[in-house]
Amino acid sequence: MIKIKPFICIAIMALASLPSSGQQTKNLTLEDLIPGGENYSMYRPAYLHDLHWKGDTLHWSDKNWNYILDAKHMKVSKVETPMIDKTRPVSIENTTRRIYKNIDRSSQGFIAHTKGNNLWIDQTQLTDEPEGIVCGQTVSRNEFGISKGTFWSPNGRYLAYYIKDERGVSDYPIVDITKRVAKLEKWKYPMAGMTSEKISVVIYDTQTEKKVTLNTGDPTDRYFTNIAWGPDEKKLYLIELNRDQNHSKLCSYDVETGHLDKVLIEEENKKYVEPQNPITFLPWDKNQFIYQSQIDGYNHLYIYNTSGKLIKQLTSGQWLVQKMIGIDAKKKEILYLSTEISPLQSNIYSVSYRTGKRKLIGSNRGVHQAKLSPDNRYLVDTYSSNDVPRQTVVYDLYNTKHHKVILDAADPMQGYQTPEIELGTIKAADGVTDLYYRLTKPVNFDPTKKYPTVVYVYGGPHAQLIHDTYHWDAGGRDIYMAQHGYVCFTLDNRGSSNRGLDFENVTFRHLGVEECKDQMKGVAFLKNLPYIDQNRIGVHGWSFGGHMTIALMLRYPETFKVGVAGGPVIDWKYYEVMYGERYMDTPQTNPKGYEACDLKKMAKNLNGHLLVIQDDHDVTVVPQNALSFIQACVNARTYPDLMIYPNHLHNVRGKDRVHLTHKIVTYFDDFLKK
Repeated sequence: MIKIKPFICIAIMALASLPSSGQQTKNLTLEDLIPGGENYSMYRPAYLHDLHWKGDTLHWSDKNWNYILDAKHMKVSKVETPMIDKTRPVSIENTTRRIYKNIDRSSQGFIAHTKGNNLWIDQTQLTDEPEGIVCGQTVSRNEFGISKGTFWSPNGRYLAYYIKDERGVSDYPIVDITKRVAKLEKWKYPMAGMTSEKISVVIYDTQTEKKVTLNTGDPTDRYFTNIAWGPDEKKLYLIELNRDQNHSKLCSYDVETGHLDKVLIEEENKKYVEPQNPITFLPWDKNQFIYQSQIDGYNHLYIYNTSGKLIKQLTSGQWLVQKMIGIDAKKKEILYLSTEISPLQSNIYSVSYRTGKRKLIGSNRGVHQAKLSPDNRYLVDTYSSNDVPRQTVVYDLYNTKHHKVILDAADPMQGYQTPEIELGTIKAADGVTDLYYRLTKPVNFDPTKKYPTVVYVYGGPHAQLIHDTYHWDAGGRDIYMAQHGYVCFTLDNRGSSNRGLDFENVTFRHLGVEECKDQMKGVAFLKNLPYIDQNRIGVHGWSFGGHMTIALMLRYPETFKVGVAGGPVIDWKYYEVMYGERYMDTPQTNPKGYEACDLKKMAKNLNGHLLVIQDDHDVTVVPQNALSFIQACVNARTYPDLMIYPNHLHNVRGKDRVHLTHKIVTYFDDFLKK
């Protein structure tokens, strides 16, 4: 475990190798640093394009060459003429992705895709549903680990798919201003406490063309997630979750009849249960599977049999399994990513099914991504750490000394003025929990000067802003602002990700309250630094971070001089059912909690300069949030500013992101530097 003493900074240079002082004269521009900028790709660490396995050969490309690694001999060859691999599913999918949604290919070559609101297999229409019923797409707004809507069986005979009935869900109006006469578009948006969608799961047999709907009973106020196939294709497994999201059941269904076979595992929690991963069967035993659960406070791997009996807990400890990579059937080992070394890292481990012994694979630093070869013998590992821009290594898992580095990216910012970055911990508002912070100092830092400071915040579940990656995760905006004389500070408060269930759910039923208390501990730490101007502290964030930005300005109006809040949640009653009710319950069952977190009711407290930024096509945090807050401020005679970005969804992407960042920095220049 990497430990950092509270209140003691570890000073590290943001760059692995710095040029001589005479060379440190060039600044980077927004076009260099911000995604969508004209030169952005030039200042990112190099990476390998289209990296994929084909047998025991690894393929990738750059602008001029295609490369092939023979993993058996760890030898690389290159081909100048681009190769077309007609056997790869990605190639076929890419040709149709412009037309169809949610494409999924079976092992038999069938392609399932959604066209309009109906499901097709190849050129055959499988469903014919009226408007308001959608087939084969994601459901539950991508919560509960749901990322697609179709699920092929192992041998490709069966296709399971979602049907989503949205006819009872309220329409949210979005206006398309690109038309000569602005056109009204309607989006289904179930708000907390209101009628939600109804989900069913159907199985289609490609041989008999028979459809079977799972007999789950009345789907009202129930969620079905983590769909998985049994290896013999006779059973379909899923996790059912009640609307309160505090009781989950792993169920098996008979494929031929659609009837419930049995309930294998049940979990209950006074706050919430949050299933994120389908079960995975062991290739050497068709009656045993891996089940992931946070039941002991951290996400770990458990082995169960198909009768629902716990065989063993495979991993344990005050760290969590982040993702399963794969299973080596020959060695009976499971590979996964975990935070065992540090919550700031994501490292590759294997664990033995027989003994439970864990083994680190690759570097003990940084954040890793991994891909196994089809036979699970070779692994390609791409990682970054604070002083390693990016490296890609191929390992022979049967002899990890037999490996090859196929990418060792140079520092793309060498020769430019870049800031010093410090990492450390402080105590949370509970006085016990360590919180990680990142502090980026101005370029050409002078400890005798007083600097304006901007706190960048997110703070919500399923997000973490500080990792052991290139520049400790400091983005281009931080580097740009450091070049322009700002201190930038970020703190991952309680409620954020990768620290376990108790760390996250302390915010239950009052989102934004405990998080703000932790952020103020960060501000107290800043105020003790001699180079921080206590009268020039600003705050900025987007989405949950937008909520936090405004909440901090309203709850602590004498602390923050300037704020910029993008896509902010203002009133949790305006947010969607699945996420909102998990962390807040419903407005009907938690009225005091919703009222205490409603920022409209605190509009009178606004003291400093606040810029609210809203995308007009945002169907994640709908514009009603920002506009209702502006109305509350008008009523309270307080005076925020408002910027609308037309034709953008939740956040500003593409080349307009440069404009967004310029707008943010200029606002701080105008009101915080003075």
